[in-house]
Amino acid sequence: MHKQRVVVGLSGGVDSAVTAHLLKQQGHEVIGIFMKNWEDDDDSEFCSSNIDFVDAAAVADVIGIEIEHVNFAADYKDRVFAEFLREYQAGRTPNPDILCNAEIKFKAFLDHAMRLGAEKIATGHYARVRLNEATGRHELLKGLDPAKDQSYFLHRLNQAQLSKTLFPVGELRKTEVRRIADEIGLPNAKKKDSTGICFIGERPFREFLNRYIARTPGPIKSDKGRVLGEHVGLSFYTLGQRQGLGIGGVKARGAELKAVQALGQRGVGEHEPWFVARKDMDSNTLWAVQGHDHPWLQSTVLQAQDCSWVAGTPPDAGMLAAKTRYRQADAPCELRGVDAAHCELVFGTPQWAVTPGQSAVLYDGEVCLGGGVITSSNAPALS
Repeated sequence: MHKQRVVVGLSGGVDSAVTAHLLKQQGHEVIGIFMKNWEDDDDSEFCSSNIDFVDAAAVADVIGIEIEHVNFAADYKDRVFAEFLREYQAGRTPNPDILCNAEIKFKAFLDHAMRLGAEKIATGHYARVRLNEATGRHELLKGLDPAKDQSYFLHRLNQAQLSKTLFPVGELRKTEVRRIADEIGLPNAKKKDSTGICFIGERPFREFLNRYIARTPGPIKSDKGRVLGEHVGLSFYTLGQRQGLGIGGVKARGAELKAVQALGQRGVGEHEPWFVARKDMDSNTLWAVQGHDHPWLQSTVLQAQDCSWVAGTPPDAGMLAAKTRYRQADAPCELRGVDAAHCELVFGTPQWAVTPGQSAVLYDGEVCLGGGVITSSNAPALS
């Protein structure tokens, strides 16, 4: 195997630590880079980049590699955070982790690594890269651990980026990664996985967003037009949201109950939970429905724009599978009306709470083909 200079993004977590260890074991010249992407209130209890850097430095010491601290905060604010705020202000729900991967980890970081003379970069993502000998193109594959696969977040990577990228832990299950970390005495072997958005961390999301987006209260209405309460601002809610509506004690009236049951929702009772189903920006109204299976939460067709295709060209129309959110099983669908920037997906089974701003990501078996940002779906219109 050709020995290479590989720059590893060390986050302070166990996955990137084991990534660096595996590459060093294989004989590569490994350099660690700690990326600082966020500076606002960085010393708070929620934003722990100082602690993460200490962990990353301790890992580098155990493995026996150099580590460099690089600040990408300005790039992050311009390329990721500004877009994140624009989308929320427009009433959509963006996925900043996807944008962060495309713009920071595999662009700004990759460029920096190349300046250091790297032949490849590596991260602790659970995904795989494979060169298709027949086409000469690099393919993005799901990680082998189905519970940890992160190809959804990486679907905007292109051929140039994938050709320079290694994902060593994508070949392993998380339990094996933890075992290796423990075996070689990594100080972060038992460190809890990060679950927060890439720059927000574990902080209360609404409290964070409130610093940057003004609250514009308005009515929360049921699908029959009854006012249920008041929302704090449409930007602070997402489709399918159940918690934080402040209408948990509101019961459906007899007419509403009969109406939703007539639509085929067997078993919907007056104490069923309420879910966000629509956001009407023009009237500043949040629409909520009762029952997880309400028709307003079901879609069989979606449109996506700003598409990005791993192969560089869109896949042929036909039967594939897709995820409309990260924690979701692949759903069989038909790809229609596809071009470089737009696609339409038609599902045999209704998809729940298809959310504008989120990404629809396409798969052909274990191969991630790319995807786009959801703009609309065919969930029933406001009555």
